[in-house]
Amino acid sequence: MVTRRIFLGALALTAALAAGCTSDDSGGGDTSGLPDGATLMKDAAAATRDIRSAHFTLKVNGSVSAIPVQNAEGDLTREGGPSGAAKGTVKLTLLGQLIEGEFVLVDDSLYIKGPTGGFQKYPASLTSNLYDPSAILNPDKGIANVLAKVKDPRTEGKEDIDGVSTIRVKGLGDKDVVAAIVPGVSSDVEVTFWLRADNKQPVKASVALPSSEGKTATVDLTLTDAGKQVTITAPA
Repeated sequence: MVTRRIFLGALALTAALAAGCTSDDSGGGDTSGLPDGATLMKDAAAATRDIRSAHFTLKVNGSVSAIPVQNAEGDLTREGGPSGAAKGTVKLTLLGQLIEGEFVLVDDSLYIKGPTGGFQKYPASLTSNLYDPSAILNPDKGIANVLAKVKDPRTEGKEDIDGVSTIRVKGLGDKDVVAAIVPGVSSDVEVTFWLRADNKQPVKASVALPSSEGKTATVDLTLTDAGKQVTITAPA
């Protein structure tokens, strides 16, 4: 049960930080001719509401005591049950050991495969308070909502992410918005978004968090293949 809760807590973080890899130019850029931050956030929120499926990759840079996950990757869809569906893999540190697990969430059920054995099934009623598979793409509490409620957004410049032309915008993620999908977040977090220059959909987000070492850690999330065909079924 403890392993399951830590595993799901790590996945839930993905939903909280979702808003979208390559080099990161943290300095100021030329913003002449670019929309202001508030306009970009409004357009990005509207564009993101239409995304029904995508591929995500999550990476934690640094050590955050509340986040055992190191990286996660998988597919998301708003289809496959009342709460949508998701599947993928995650690497996390548990009791001092690095382990990797697989997860599938579909048809209101959660399946977890740990380091040994096959998939185990759990009813959604036991896990809905820990992880909602539709949270990332949910237009009311996922990426779109985070984008719509960013405080003091400011345009920083242009940047290519894996060959995609993007506009970088930085602001504050409201703690109440984040806490709605990951209970326990107690303060606003600085977040940087990379938005596609053509349709303003998020490509990447980087969130700064206090690390357990007294430094600043970052959690980077990318979204790719928006609208890809995603079919998720329960493990045999």
